[in-house]
Amino acid sequence: MKDRPPPSTASLGFGITPKFKNAPEEKDEVPQEKGRRPRIMLVDGDPEARRHMTTRLTLANYTVEAVPNADAALDACVRMRPNLVITDLRLEGMDGLALLKELKSRWPAMTVIIVTAHGTIADAVSATQCGAFGFLVKPVEKAELLGQVQRAIATSTFTLVEGDWRAQIVSRSQLMEDRLSLANRAAGGDAPVLLTGENGTGKELLARAIHAASSRRDKSFVAIRCSNPVEEDLEIELFGSRHPDPTETTALMRGAFVSARGGTLLLDEIGDLPLRLQVDLARVLRKTSAVRTICTTSRDLKKLTDSGAFRQDLYYQINILPIEIPPLGRRREDIPLLVSHFLEQAKEPGGKKKIYSPEAIELLATTDWPGNVRQLFDLVKQNVALSHGKIMTKEFVQKSLGKDAKTVPTYDEAREEFSVAYLKDNLQKTAGNVTQSARLAKRNRTDFYKLLARYRLQPDDFKNTIPTEGSPRDSEEKV
Repeated sequence: MKDRPPPSTASLGFGITPKFKNAPEEKDEVPQEKGRRPRIMLVDGDPEARRHMTTRLTLANYTVEAVPNADAALDACVRMRPNLVITDLRLEGMDGLALLKELKSRWPAMTVIIVTAHGTIADAVSATQCGAFGFLVKPVEKAELLGQVQRAIATSTFTLVEGDWRAQIVSRSQLMEDRLSLANRAAGGDAPVLLTGENGTGKELLARAIHAASSRRDKSFVAIRCSNPVEEDLEIELFGSRHPDPTETTALMRGAFVSARGGTLLLDEIGDLPLRLQVDLARVLRKTSAVRTICTTSRDLKKLTDSGAFRQDLYYQINILPIEIPPLGRRREDIPLLVSHFLEQAKEPGGKKKIYSPEAIELLATTDWPGNVRQLFDLVKQNVALSHGKIMTKEFVQKSLGKDAKTVPTYDEAREEFSVAYLKDNLQKTAGNVTQSARLAKRNRTDFYKLLARYRLQPDDFKNTIPTEGSPRDSEEKV
C-alpha cells in the first residue's frame, strides 16, 4: 500500500503548501537577477522571532533588514526599497494592518505578508481586503515561509528596477511622494519634462531617477549646464562644433543631442539659455525624437516668457509634463531621514561613524534652509569633518549654523509672537486707552490688564501715539 501524504500546512485563506513523504528536499536558494539579492523588510516586536526568521531568510539568499515596529519599518522602507515586507500583526503603536494600509498608500505595488501567532479567518479576510499577499500563522514552518516568500517576490510588480530608480531620493513626506509618483508616470513615456523648484531641491537627482525608471535607462544620460557664461562653448556643447579647424587632427566634436541619442538629455537651468541659442534649440526639438529632454529651472519661465527673455514657442515645447519640487521647508519631516542618509555619505573611509544628539536633530529640523537639501548636505559634511567626538551636540551644530541662522518658531513661540503683536496693535489704535483696547479685543478690563502684564506691555508707552482710522477713540472724537 502506498504511503498517503500527510496533512498539508496552510496559510489562512491563502492556499495550501503540500509536503509529501520521500519528496526531494527543495533548495533554499531562490532565483534572482544576476548580481542582486531580493530585499526583505522584517517587522516584529519579538527579538527572538526577528533573529530566527532573519537567519532563515538570509540563508535562503535574501537581503534582510529587521526592525521592531512600524515607524522604524516606514523609515527603513524609504531607504531600503524592499521587494517584500513581512510584518507581525501585533506591534506596539501602529499594528500590522495599519502598517499594511500605510505601505499600500505610499507604495501601492509593495508586496506585504502578515504573520501572527493568533490568526483567525476574520484576520485573514481583513488582511486580504487591505491588500496583503499572504497571511502566515506562527510557528511558521521553513518550507511554508520560503514558499510564500518566493511566490510573493515572483508575482510582485514592485520590481528591482522599480525599487532602484529612486534609491538616491530620501523622503517620507507625502508631498514628495506625490511628486515621485508623477515622475514615475512621466518615465513611462517620452514627452519632455520640466522640473521646477528652488536651488538645491534636487532637480537633477530627480531627472536621473526618471531616466533610471524609463526604457532609456541603458542609454546615455547627458547633462548640459545652460548657465555656462561662455555662449560659444555652450553652443558647441549642445550642437557640436560646426566649423572645425582643418589643421586639427581631432574629429568633429559631437554635441549633446548626438551623445544622448536614444537616451536622456538634461538641460539644467534652461531659463539661463541665451536667446540666440533658444532659437536653435526650439528648431532641433521640433526635428528630433531620438532624445528625451528633461529641463530644470529655478526661475519663473512664464514671467521670462511674458517679458520676452524666453521664447514662447520653446516654453510650450518643454512644458509638457511640469513637476514642481517642494523646498525643504515644506517637507521638514524628511530632515531627520536626510541627515541619517548624509551621515553615511559623509563618513570618511576607515573613519568612525558619527551621529547627532536628539537635541541637535531637533535643531536641524527646525532651522530655515534657504539652500534646501544641498545646504543641509554641506552642513552635515562640514560637521563630520570638524567634530572630534562621536556625538555632535546641539551647541556644536548651533555654532556651525552661525548666529544669523533662522529657525522655525514652535507653536507656543508663534502664539506668543502673535499675541504681543495683536496687543500692541490694539494699544496703538487707541493711543493706550485700556478700556477701548479691551473693547476691541472683546475682553473685560481685568482680563486685558492680565494679558498686558503677561507680555510686559505698558499702556503708557502708547499714550502719545496717534489713533488709527476706525479705532473706537477715533469714532468717539468724530461723534
